[in-house]
Amino acid sequence: MSSAASNLVNKVWNYCNLLRDDGVSYGDYVEQLTYLLFLKMDYERTRPPYNRKSSVPEEYNWASLMEMDGLPLERHYRNTLENLSKEPGILGIIFRKAQNKIQNPAHLRRLIVDLIDKEPWSALSADVKGDIYEGLLEKNAQDTKSGAGQYFTPRVLIDAIVEVMRPQPGTTIIDPAAGTGGFLLSAASHILKDYKLDRDQVRHLQSQALYAVELVASTARLCAMNLLLHNLGNEKNIAAGKDSLAAKPSVNYDMVLTNPPFGKKSSVTIINQDGDEVKERQEILRDDFWATTSNKQLNFLQHVRSLLKINGRAAIVLPDNVLFEGGAGETTRKRLLHDCDVHTLLRLPTGIFYAQGVKANVLFFDRKPASETPWTSTLWIYDLRTNVHFTLKTNTLTRADLDDFVRCYNPDNRHQRSEGERFRCFSYEDLIKRDKANLDIFWLRDDSLGDSSDLPDPAVLAAEIVEDLQAALDQFAQIAADLGASERG
Repeated sequence: MSSAASNLVNKVWNYCNLLRDDGVSYGDYVEQLTYLLFLKMDYERTRPPYNRKSSVPEEYNWASLMEMDGLPLERHYRNTLENLSKEPGILGIIFRKAQNKIQNPAHLRRLIVDLIDKEPWSALSADVKGDIYEGLLEKNAQDTKSGAGQYFTPRVLIDAIVEVMRPQPGTTIIDPAAGTGGFLLSAASHILKDYKLDRDQVRHLQSQALYAVELVASTARLCAMNLLLHNLGNEKNIAAGKDSLAAKPSVNYDMVLTNPPFGKKSSVTIINQDGDEVKERQEILRDDFWATTSNKQLNFLQHVRSLLKINGRAAIVLPDNVLFEGGAGETTRKRLLHDCDVHTLLRLPTGIFYAQGVKANVLFFDRKPASETPWTSTLWIYDLRTNVHFTLKTNTLTRADLDDFVRCYNPDNRHQRSEGERFRCFSYEDLIKRDKANLDIFWLRDDSLGDSSDLPDPAVLAAEIVEDLQAALDQFAQIAADLGASERG
């Protein structure tokens, strides 16, 4: 991030400390900034030299907010959000279910006049605007109480994944669990950096290349704003409030880049005859799926395969259980290995996600046409987990930590690879012989199981213990929920 962007992020973010005394959370603050930044930039673009037509009704534009103060301002802002939420298109995405969380009129006035109006946001480059917003989203993700971190994948990991995937001009890319849009933004950035685009290619990248689907309306709002600030996307390629798993896709794409939500199995909340809320497990029934299951991650893996064109390529972040779980998991893995070219697995270290207790991997595969013989010949596994320790604050994952993986992946020609200490290959025959086609494979000696002098720093150990306990608690909670559901059934 540039120093100018960093200073503006700090300036904008520091104002949140004042609002915290009013009970405004970090997430609420970012949402209010989103509404106001959109209105400010929309109004700026109606002025010279842009002279564009606004989609915002005049009575609710930025100028109308600037004219007011005190309680009339607070009432007008509340009415503005309520009315714009009913508008179609991009207004509906940005302002869906919008509410004013800044009840103090003086603080609202200061935010509008002193903080946002003084900056010529439209005149800032897309890189600067995007950096500022990305910085705000990352700060919001760091607030563990808000839960926003579950929508935030470390940017250094995203960039490494996109670097080996090598999206090109004209590529259509979708993230069916887009969060705040990190994968799509990184893909666009790499295309702009690696290629000299002509006018048609720029137009395609800005309006036809990137597609986002996000179930949570508030997160979809952040994703839409993030793309808009980078001069990318429109209401036609941002599906807000849509459940990706609900139906078979009607369009296929060249590339899928995604980190689906971790956590509990798919379920719906219902009210039983005693008036109590209970969770009912929800299995996804789709004729394009190999297995019927309530496991959300297995369903996303199958959905990603369905989204791809023939020879389309995918990179998906998955928790460990997808690699070894029996039943639907075994069925899905065997079919994936047979029907697709599953060529690379990156075992991720712990301590890199804001959600604790996450042990995850990145699976890379290509969709292939129907064949009697398996498409997977060799799965290459890179182990970045064994004897590697990261934390969110004192020892964070950096891009340099992923350099060896990128080199081993060999994106110039992944068919010319060589084994190393952390990079091994396993044949299809070896994989399919393993119990339940288990892909949770490791070979390095774990130093922490040997001499106590080899143990990592106590702070790292403590963090790992917390993560393991959290993962165990989540698993016990799921078992309890499943047992409760079976008893009620």
